[in-house]
Amino acid sequence: MTDSSASEFRAPGRAFAPRLDCVGCMVRQAREALAQIQPPPEVAERALRRVLALLAEADWRQSPPALGQKLHRLIRETTGQRDPYSAIKRRLNRRAAEMRPRWSRRFQEAHPPWEAAVRLAIAGNLLDVGAKTQLREDAVENAFAEALTAPLRGTEVSALTRAVAAARSILYLADNAGEIVFDRDLLALLPRDRCTLVVRGAPVLNDATREDAEEAGLAGLCPIMDNGSDAPGTLLEDCSPAFRERFAAADLIIAKGQGNFESLTGTSRPIFFLLKVKCPLVAEALDCPVGSLVLRQENAASAAPASAP
Repeated sequence: MTDSSASEFRAPGRAFAPRLDCVGCMVRQAREALAQIQPPPEVAERALRRVLALLAEADWRQSPPALGQKLHRLIRETTGQRDPYSAIKRRLNRRAAEMRPRWSRRFQEAHPPWEAAVRLAIAGNLLDVGAKTQLREDAVENAFAEALTAPLRGTEVSALTRAVAAARSILYLADNAGEIVFDRDLLALLPRDRCTLVVRGAPVLNDATREDAEEAGLAGLCPIMDNGSDAPGTLLEDCSPAFRERFAAADLIIAKGQGNFESLTGTSRPIFFLLKVKCPLVAEALDCPVGSLVLRQENAASAAPASAP
């Protein structure tokens, strides 16, 4: 596949569209990013004013990851900070590494291996500073405990196991630092010679980059590649030609988190979304309550690789 438009992946009429609530969430993200950076007051004011001007002029029909990409680029440019969340990402990876052995055992004791791994991977999706999510210690512990028994909505785990068994090429699209530690159990069940872990191409929010994945020890489980983009999701038109070629050739895509769902739902490729629902907009799109654990399959019959233009 060449580096031409990614529109051949998109099913007409199914693109995810934000609402006015997304704009308020973007302002919150901007304020929280500036709080992490702690620039001089005049720089913080200039950055926030630029963010507000950007949002005022933006096309609000874009997906939240597309808006978020522009917003966080602007903040990094204005403050001169390449990775405002670097300290948070290291802390999340360390804390997740401490938590994982205990929670992995508990999920394995409660469920068969595949369901245990899927539930643990989805529970880890809580560790997201971009969503309006509480990251207090007690909230995280309670969320993992709830994920042991909460309904797993959408698609049966058996559909995923069948798809994995039949797949010749699997892309696992990671989401956040910290969260990626809880992907280990599921990645370990996937065939190493047919699976590639995909991370962001540059820092944005606490989304995982290659450095974060290697710090989490995932390089020993499967090959790692980045998608060439700094969007908090997977905007195919912004990704590298190398990634788009792999995306077209894959006959199974496993995508973690809301950002990947918001940017990839409606594509024509066979895909499983794994996420914890954190906002009413996504809850409405998935027809389930906020807080739900979701395994959602799209395009089960589209198993043949997309043809290159």
